[in-house]
Amino acid sequence: MILNLIHLGRVDYATGLDIQKQLVEARHENRIGNTLVLLEHPPVLTLGRNSSRSNILASDEFLAYRGVEIHEINRGGDVTYHGPGQLVGYPILDLRSFTLNSRRVGAVDYVRLLEESLIRALGDFAVPAQRIAGRTGVWTIPGGTIPEKKIAAIGVHISRGITSHGFALNITTDLRDFDLIVPCGISDRTVTSLELEADNSKPPTMENAINAVARHFGRVFEHQVLWLEPDQLGLNLNAGMHAAEK
Repeated sequence: MILNLIHLGRVDYATGLDIQKQLVEARHENRIGNTLVLLEHPPVLTLGRNSSRSNILASDEFLAYRGVEIHEINRGGDVTYHGPGQLVGYPILDLRSFTLNSRRVGAVDYVRLLEESLIRALGDFAVPAQRIAGRTGVWTIPGGTIPEKKIAAIGVHISRGITSHGFALNITTDLRDFDLIVPCGISDRTVTSLELEADNSKPPTMENAINAVARHFGRVFEHQVLWLEPDQLGLNLNAGMHAAEK
């Protein structure tokens, strides 16, 4: 099967939501196949369905001063941060097109597959990573007295079998911005980035991180990845899209 992949560069969050809405509708109507959108966002905080506003530590005035937007959305999970240097992935997939051990892929299976894709991609940079029971996302493997750190967040929405939202992998993210929140509501662990964890002899770039994630996503979900320009999907995704640094 084919997985369409489109890379949008840096896109404001509201536009990203609109693009997802268009893609989900098109996938429901079988006008497009399974699609993975990769992009970056300007600084933004998103509050999932299970979020607590108390996990935003900064005042509204300070966030406005810093130009950080807040969006309440329908994905699972608590509060998270998106910003430059972070690779965000929005898979628009029909889960009914997948099977796992001869059965249909469910919501929990889907999240585990997302985690597996990112764990394998991190392995390309010699960064060992893991899942932690009860804490969705991808975590580094602790060494010595250093506890595990979160390197990728995952929060998804599924409607009538079609997925939206997805994952955020810190590549060269300025981690100081996570001080604005209690990331994913977890206060006893910190976050990290691929840049900090990777071997200095091969520093990661957004480009090679995108290639690694796309490759392993295709392998884990057993799809051939087909890179497309946005207009090749047959949808008018460029309308109103405020993209920069593509």
